[in-house]
Amino acid sequence: MQNFRFIIASVMVTATVSASAQSLSGAYNLSNLTVEGTARSIGFGGALGSVGGDFSSISVNPAGLGVYRSSELTFTPSLKLNASSSDYLGTTTADNMAHVTINNFGLVFTNAPRGKRYDRRNWKSVSFALGVNRVADFNRTYTYSGNNTTSSATQAMESNANRDTLDAGSNYNTGTLGNIGYQSYLLNATGNHYESVVPFKGGINQMNSVQEYGGINECLIALGGNYKEKLLLGVSVGIPVINYQRNSAYSETVLPTNTQNTADFQTFTYNNYSSVSGAGVNVKLGAIYKITDYIRVGAAFHTPTYYGLTETTDYGIHSTVGGASYDLSTDNGDFPTNNFTYSFVSPMKAVLSATFIMKNIGFITADYEYVNYSTMRYVYPGGYDDISGTSFQAEQTAMNDSIKSNYGSASNFRIGAEVKLTKYFMVRGGFGYYGNPLTAADMSSERIDFSGGLGFRGKHFFADFAVRNSMYKMTEQPYNQIDFNYVTSGPKVALPVATVNYNLTNVALTVGIKF
Repeated sequence: MQNFRFIIASVMVTATVSASAQSLSGAYNLSNLTVEGTARSIGFGGALGSVGGDFSSISVNPAGLGVYRSSELTFTPSLKLNASSSDYLGTTTADNMAHVTINNFGLVFTNAPRGKRYDRRNWKSVSFALGVNRVADFNRTYTYSGNNTTSSATQAMESNANRDTLDAGSNYNTGTLGNIGYQSYLLNATGNHYESVVPFKGGINQMNSVQEYGGINECLIALGGNYKEKLLLGVSVGIPVINYQRNSAYSETVLPTNTQNTADFQTFTYNNYSSVSGAGVNVKLGAIYKITDYIRVGAAFHTPTYYGLTETTDYGIHSTVGGASYDLSTDNGDFPTNNFTYSFVSPMKAVLSATFIMKNIGFITADYEYVNYSTMRYVYPGGYDDISGTSFQAEQTAMNDSIKSNYGSASNFRIGAEVKLTKYFMVRGGFGYYGNPLTAADMSSERIDFSGGLGFRGKHFFADFAVRNSMYKMTEQPYNQIDFNYVTSGPKVALPVATVNYNLTNVALTVGIKF
């Protein structure tokens, strides 16, 4: 646990915004959830708040269980195609990834009386459900590259070494940025003063390649019912399980035209592997009211999710300086493996929705979702200090204050429709807009979804097919201005920013049986 500061520092070099930004980004990943679920729900844009009758609705409004009139089993495999295009220092780089996941597996048991029993009972149906919905997918890859003459990531190592009062090569500092730079001969030392050997002013190529894997699968137990065909109520307990891995390789290489290479620097590559695993718990409450046979309105409230998480980081560096090569890594025992256990609390969520039903034709439905991301917070363990003597409680306060200053609220909108083509076949379409919670004027995380699908409904068997295309972008710095406070090898300049545009296609197929 004492290596937590080292975890943050080492991750920073591998092309994240900063030490705090890695945790800010991690907080957003844990909180920015979109139900993938069944192909039917994907087809009409995920606007599940007042439609019901679909297992995915449990993760939005569990009152949707009140629509069921029979028991069912559903299973949804999915193919995801992720394309990215990155712009960095005037250079555009493309990357692609394809992977298969399971979006949904669910089982619903329904007790719906018929005949005279139906007439006598106020509760027209009661359903119990258990299963899994995928609510986040982290699988993606991106690469950016460009030539730089104004700064180098090794200046962050230089700044770190000059900041510490102890020798950067000492055992006490093992694993810090300064120590990594010193051990790989990327820093020249004169006493306790350090300076980068990378001749960036003459021109270097910088490249960062990142692969991310994993997702969040929410295990669900839910109960819902239909009261007098007017009021539908539901409650669910969710246990989201997170599995996340990130591999990154950040490199700098001297350009052949560089005439300022007095230290005979050739190249270095910093490799980083990090993983986060754990689980949380939340509760969702929902209601749907039938104003008429044609109009339904719904409301749902999601409590915060309380996570217990474990993060592990391994890293290594390869450098070639002065004709000699140096390889250091966690696996070789040169740096410590970093393990840290902590807690995280996601924001609560509110959903309002409405559906207009056209009997024997289909429906049009819409959701409005409100999330205040500034309420995200980390909870670190007590009793430990980092290398500067700062307690984890002080680190926790600083991190949570950073969340409040960098994030605000976001409004999300989803709209969709389903039209029956025949008694057994239907067509669907949907649109989604997910707002930007970032408070900085030059930062954005908006996302736009377009979706469509087809469905078949038989007496005991059903199948659905859907495609959703999501477009969004992010900005990223390979190192941050705050890490340059103790730099002496060059001026403090505006550091480069990479813009990554994503295009994610989700192709899903659901098969199910009614019983």
